[in-house]
Amino acid sequence: MAQTMMKKIASSACVVIGITRRTSSRSLVTGSKALTAKKEQELPAEREVTKSVFMSQSTDIYTNLALEDWMYRNMDFSKHHVMMVWRNEPCVVIGRHQNPWLESNVPLLTEKDIALARRNSGGGTVYHDRGNLNVTFFTPRERYDRKYNLELIKRALFRGFGVKAVINERQDIIVRDKYKVSGTAAKLGRLSAYHHCTLLVDANKTDLSKALAKRETNATASTPSPVANLTEVNNRVTVDALQTALGYEYMRTPAVTLQDGGQDMISKQRGFQFVNPSEDWFPGLSEIRNELQSWDWCYGRTPVFTVSRSFPVPEELLAPSKLYSATQELSINMKVEKGLISDVTLNIAPGLIESGFHGEASVITHLIGKRFTSEALAALQDAMLTRRDSGERKLDDREQFVAKCFDQVVNTV
Repeated sequence: MAQTMMKKIASSACVVIGITRRTSSRSLVTGSKALTAKKEQELPAEREVTKSVFMSQSTDIYTNLALEDWMYRNMDFSKHHVMMVWRNEPCVVIGRHQNPWLESNVPLLTEKDIALARRNSGGGTVYHDRGNLNVTFFTPRERYDRKYNLELIKRALFRGFGVKAVINERQDIIVRDKYKVSGTAAKLGRLSAYHHCTLLVDANKTDLSKALAKRETNATASTPSPVANLTEVNNRVTVDALQTALGYEYMRTPAVTLQDGGQDMISKQRGFQFVNPSEDWFPGLSEIRNELQSWDWCYGRTPVFTVSRSFPVPEELLAPSKLYSATQELSINMKVEKGLISDVTLNIAPGLIESGFHGEASVITHLIGKRFTSEALAALQDAMLTRRDSGERKLDDREQFVAKCFDQVVNTV
């Protein structure tokens, strides 16, 4: 199987070195046992290491993340360092341990058909579209050097476009003293490592802002930074031009030291290579992609969080001919574990109880175990309808108010 893939790559002028032989696609997904079982060897001298720039032909976020993971698990980077460049259709990408409901406007993403993905690395949440250039640097674990990679990007921006950038203490790339154009994250294994970042070239900042809108929970959110597109600094910067400039900067630089080897160094490298992230080229890729796209991975890996909201009850829903000394509010508290509602507390205003709504426990318990999505709202509405003896299939005004409050808890920021 690995031999078939190697022939495919070679016939497309894309040479991949050090791919571990496998016997089935399952072994690709269950972990690089053969790779991690290899006896660690002394790394070669810098002059013996060659470089390639892989250009992914996919614009699907799950496919590109799967390709990253496949290469990390299955390739030997000891003598061959790789920089992969890739782009995506609009999507939001969260870090491995982040909360999608806290970091993004999940209802908007659903409405606009914007993908949400959870990557295997840490770091913060980012928005991608075709105006972003994403870059991944693959090396052996011992030669992982985030500073080296960021300096390469910084040099490419200046050499290619005259854009002056700095690397701040958080290892973001900053232009004009305060505007962030690149965030960064990494994954380090026993033998291999990768560092990836996204460069804002001409992204839709309005969609970025809306997609990354925050909601209030008890969890800790990412710290937002003012952002800018590189086109705002120099309108000659395009994604294609930056990809080329960065690729040549990568190949003109030795594998470890930040020296300028010029054209002579470029001529010793393996060049730019188009990569087709498909099952035919990378056996087992589809299984990795399916896992990365699953609800259990994107949402079910979310740490425990709670949401609390209070809503003033409209006067017309309160008991008539009664005066209340305090604002009448309906309070909803939810605990969410692995993306599922594990506990719900409903505090009902006295005026709403006196007007006839009691919020029986049987109704609320229907929410337990439901996804923290519109699925929970549907379960609530169904429970309120089925508890009746009359068979009436329409919510009354008080029930509609309660359902609307639950909808705002689940589906608004």
